[in-house]
Amino acid sequence: MTLSEISTLIKQRRAVFPKFYLPGQPVDRAVLEQLLENANWAPTHKRTEPWRFKVFHSAESRQKLSDYLSEYYRKNTPADQFSEEKMKGAGANPLRAGAVIAIVLHPDPAANLPEFEEIASVAMAVQNMWLTCAAIGLGSYWSTPKSALESGEFLQLEAGERCLGFFYVAAHEMPAEIPGQRGSIADKTTWV
Repeated sequence: MTLSEISTLIKQRRAVFPKFYLPGQPVDRAVLEQLLENANWAPTHKRTEPWRFKVFHSAESRQKLSDYLSEYYRKNTPADQFSEEKMKGAGANPLRAGAVIAIVLHPDPAANLPEFEEIASVAMAVQNMWLTCAAIGLGSYWSTPKSALESGEFLQLEAGERCLGFFYVAAHEMPAEIPGQRGSIADKTTWV
């Protein structure tokens, strides 16, 4: 891949939200396995490889995630703010997606690393998946609702692990011409 090609891919990567997903379009397991393999090649200090993933691929597993999200909303929303429509909406996204991947931080206590380094490694693993999705035309985005951050029991996480969000993957129909928006790097850089 040339510098121009990798730069173009990075600039074309987008958060593709569920409203653009094509429901009922499965994502092939082999594609998901490639996403995860690419995630596995993220930089990692002391080779701790602190990423773990829980994949909701089948219709049944995505329904379980949907039920969890709806129930979380029901249990954690004050009565005066509760909306039946929002409760249904909370569980709709996993059903629209072809797969949802729970992003889990699995820090290595023996490595004695600052937590931010482990989180950064997990984030780079997610970026590898995101760039892979962009390269093959799949829509994806990283969602971090409170329900994800507090999903340890639902996900059956091990001691010390934390969920850092859900990575949605799906076939989509988002217009390709939506431009990215970034301020100038010159405004964010000081040359010393």
